[in-house]
Amino acid sequence: MKTQMDHLVVAAKTLALGVQWCEATLGITPGPGGEHARYGTHNRLFKIATPAHPLAYLEIIAIDPQAKRSADTAAKRWFDLDDAALQAAIAIEPRLVHFVANTDDIQAARIALKAQGIDPGPANHASRHSRRGVLQWQITVREDGQRLFNGALPSLIQWGKADAAEPLRLHPRNSLPRSGVTLQHIRLVHPSAAKLQSACERIGLAGLTIDTGPADLIATLHTPKGVVELHSQGI
Repeated sequence: MKTQMDHLVVAAKTLALGVQWCEATLGITPGPGGEHARYGTHNRLFKIATPAHPLAYLEIIAIDPQAKRSADTAAKRWFDLDDAALQAAIAIEPRLVHFVANTDDIQAARIALKAQGIDPGPANHASRHSRRGVLQWQITVREDGQRLFNGALPSLIQWGKADAAEPLRLHPRNSLPRSGVTLQHIRLVHPSAAKLQSACERIGLAGLTIDTGPADLIATLHTPKGVVELHSQGI
């Protein structure tokens, strides 16, 4: 299977605070995003692509206080957004909490992880409206909403309908202009680095530095404010 970086996830207490953080920290105003009815969240986006990470963008996400979730919605939101420790951390300041990897065979990637005793959750269908049409995708979300390896093992995403001939035609990167911010490097740090390394290899995800140590996800960005490192600090 082919798997590569799709997007970074920065969580904020509110989307307005996330925008303010982005302007102060990275020197740009993020572009529009949309609403996710299933999980009661909304986001803002901007492109951070490079030749090494051609699909990459950054998502600032927050719980949408205006959202009305349907009765059949899963109990927990994605990316641990209902977790008390994460909520306390992002109440202080928005923070990098996770990343998502794009795969061309999400079911095969799920099976590969489960063979290692890692349950990424089912591949849930999701969609939202964009200026270029309806974006559709499948993404792994556990029923408890938890990220794996403190957010250092990515959620898996497959864009488009399952039978789409051109699954990346409506990828968000296609409607995002250059932002002036680019992703230079990703480093994963975790006490179980060997198991994390093996999991990444099983799903075909390469180009990341993986080290042993206290849990952290580190993204190095080149921005109008210079080189900026974002850390999850294990949250």
